[in-house]
Amino acid sequence: MKKAALVLFTLMLTLTWTSCEEFTDITDVLTNAEVIEGLRSALTVGTDTSVTTVSALNGYYQDALIKILLPPEAEIIQSYLTLIPFGDQLWEETVMRINRAAEDAATEAKPIFLNAITGMTIDDGWAILNGEDTAATGYLIEKTYTDLSTLFQPKIKTSLDKPLIGGVSTNESWGSLTTYYNDLVVNTLVGQLAGLTEVNSELDGYVTERALNGLFIKVADEEKAIRTDPLARVNDILDKVFSSLDE
Repeated sequence: MKKAALVLFTLMLTLTWTSCEEFTDITDVLTNAEVIEGLRSALTVGTDTSVTTVSALNGYYQDALIKILLPPEAEIIQSYLTLIPFGDQLWEETVMRINRAAEDAATEAKPIFLNAITGMTIDDGWAILNGEDTAATGYLIEKTYTDLSTLFQPKIKTSLDKPLIGGVSTNESWGSLTTYYNDLVVNTLVGQLAGLTEVNSELDGYVTERALNGLFIKVADEEKAIRTDPLARVNDILDKVFSSLDE
């Protein structure tokens, strides 16, 4: 009986010692400083890549996932424009200009992202590291969305007012589109009998929201890649911090 008890005690002691060793090994792998450095590096790499991607020519326009279309209330315009000569062309040119405005404004995000990244705390870092595959993106949305929206909207408006294709601004193109529709469809006898109403939406708020949503989609994609693909970890600290999640 005593021999069995001794064996059991020895086994428990061994297991306890092994568990303590494993715990010590795990905590020794990453320090607080390394976690913060790794997460800051991941966010810096992810946001730089994302901003560069969306701010390039056709960064929004030729990406089906984030391409900005005209507001939902404008859908009725499209259905009628197909019946008007060059209506489809006018529609697509307006969509292109909206996306050009978003591409033009996207570079403004970098300083705000950098400020949020620099302000990350140790608790933030561990929570992000052990969080979901878009936890870092969620952190950025929480910390930067309001500031980005405040910064983006006037920039978007400036971009929408800027002469682009053929010296015509996006807002002018949108104004032409809505005027075309309102005058040639809504304000006709047929339009009145059909109960159609004019479309007079302001684009800057709508485009700002869609532009930011598209930008964060790209940031989330970069984060997922860093978490799951060793090839996306472009420096030693990224490899060390995120390889701890591979097991």
